[in-house]
Amino acid sequence: MAQKKKKPQSAGSDRQAKIQAAASSGAGSGANKIVIAAVAAVVAIVAVVGFVVIKQVQSDNAVKGDGQAVPAGATMGGAYPAYQDVTAKAGAPTVEAFEDFQCPGCQQFERAIGSTLVDLAKSGDIKLQYHMLNFLDQRLGNTSSLQASNGAYCAADAGPGKFEEYHTIVYANAPEQEGTGWTAAQLKDYAQQAGLTGDALKTWESCTELGKYTNYNKAVDANAFGKEGIKGTPTFKINGTIIDNKTFATPDQVKAAVAAATK
Repeated sequence: MAQKKKKPQSAGSDRQAKIQAAASSGAGSGANKIVIAAVAAVVAIVAVVGFVVIKQVQSDNAVKGDGQAVPAGATMGGAYPAYQDVTAKAGAPTVEAFEDFQCPGCQQFERAIGSTLVDLAKSGDIKLQYHMLNFLDQRLGNTSSLQASNGAYCAADAGPGKFEEYHTIVYANAPEQEGTGWTAAQLKDYAQQAGLTGDALKTWESCTELGKYTNYNKAVDANAFGKEGIKGTPTFKINGTIIDNKTFATPDQVKAAVAAATK
């Protein structure tokens, strides 16, 4: 049987065949491998960065407690109980202080009777509670009340008595001009003056930078002007009853009021 003769290839088709042969034999595979390796490296970097970001978010949320963090011994929007390591005496009255760190009147009362309240609380003669407000931030156009309050509660995380120490130091460094407030560096310095160092100071910095107690602070402020029925600061209550500041302005007056309320 006769067979068909193969047609001679043209020069163009021969060149195309060589190109296809070179491609199939792996020519250029080195460049492809480099591209693939580069893509793989980018993917790996993105994965690592994504993991780090996720872990950081998880860490931040752990500090903030998903926005529901409250200082030890307190409830959302409720008072902060001072000197929780002290056992109050039987019949000791509860004294509540409603304050704003930027309030000039609060600063005056702190200088006049602050140490008296501290001494009575340390001796167990009263159960001292603080409601730290921040309504003056809006009036003064800053966030110093909120930041100072956060700093005080973050200091409390370091151990017993640290809230109270920080509280005293902030008032002792009240700015001369209302509305000046405090810088972040100043508030950190107050934490150091309160004895926070090393890991405790780092934890305090993280706590304040993330605003761990921001929602708690805002809830305290809202409750004070809501169900607590206060009209301004400073305001004091003994066993739930608002007392006239004029009768609670000196150490002797404070001691007399406490004695009258002791059961």
